[in-house]
Amino acid sequence: MQVFTCSGSIPCLQTDLRNAIPLPGLQSHVQIAISNSRHMPFSLDNLLVVGISSRALFDLEVEETIFRTQGLEAYRRHQLENENEILKLGAGFALVRALLKLNVLTDNQRFVEVVIMSRNSSETSLRIFNSIDHYGLDITRAVLSGGASLAPYLQAFNVSLFLSLHEDDVQAAINSGVASALLYQKPDNAFDELDQIRIAFDGDAVIFSDESEHIFQTQGIEAFENHERENAKKPLPEGPFARLLKALSFIQNNYKSADGRSAPIRTALVTARSSPAHERVIRTLRAWDVAIDETFFMGGVAKSDVLAAFKPHIFFDDQPAHCDRAAPLVQTGRVPLRRGADS
Repeated sequence: MQVFTCSGSIPCLQTDLRNAIPLPGLQSHVQIAISNSRHMPFSLDNLLVVGISSRALFDLEVEETIFRTQGLEAYRRHQLENENEILKLGAGFALVRALLKLNVLTDNQRFVEVVIMSRNSSETSLRIFNSIDHYGLDITRAVLSGGASLAPYLQAFNVSLFLSLHEDDVQAAINSGVASALLYQKPDNAFDELDQIRIAFDGDAVIFSDESEHIFQTQGIEAFENHERENAKKPLPEGPFARLLKALSFIQNNYKSADGRSAPIRTALVTARSSPAHERVIRTLRAWDVAIDETFFMGGVAKSDVLAAFKPHIFFDDQPAHCDRAAPLVQTGRVPLRRGADS
């Protein structure tokens, strides 16, 4: 039994993979590592798919420096000479490891798929795959674009969340409508084991659209509060991470424990909003049929101390100042504003 989207972005259940939809066609110059299943088409439409760059999953900062200062050939030689050296853990490793644990909670039910999305070529990728095997990660699929942009292949793999340390790739992904974040370097406590997957979100321009944020930025706090008061009963438009939040909420609802707490995922909304702008947020989540476990209306107070107490695997925010303060304490991903005519 697996999750798939049956109406809009609301997940539901499918019980028979024999009806899975074949993967969309891919352009020939992209090299793909696929699973060993040859007899049955496998549909990624049924899963929460996380696309992550190799540099976000593993610590490749030395290799990045070699590439930038010495060029592609020096980088190639380094990777080939060190392909049996296991890479250290990167900024996105803890989240990926935690999400993949969802797949072992129920027999024959898979919720999460992780796809490595790298600008490496297949020639320089063996070190990445060797490291995946070393850490026991259930990752079998990859896009190795040989230096080409990764954004065109996000839709082909039905990616729900894209994580990278390359700003251009993240911006291109968010422009294409995929929830994406630029990861900060990992804090010292990044790999502490937690009983639950914990994810914290900012509100405006992350879960919700940037419509209200734009009013605040251009017209000030009074205009923002008046606008939210007047539209309190009108649900906020969806932001880039709304689909991800709804998928997590669905998984939560399938693993309610006896005491009513949602396991194994716990979510938090940490927003700079306060009264009177709180009502529209509450009514929007109610309209979406999404229950967030913990909500903090900060009213301009720094978010970092609340985040340190919540201890998320990752925190998503669009404001660089909030991210800069949070990053030394919790793993942080900055969500860029979408650019384009329809943004």
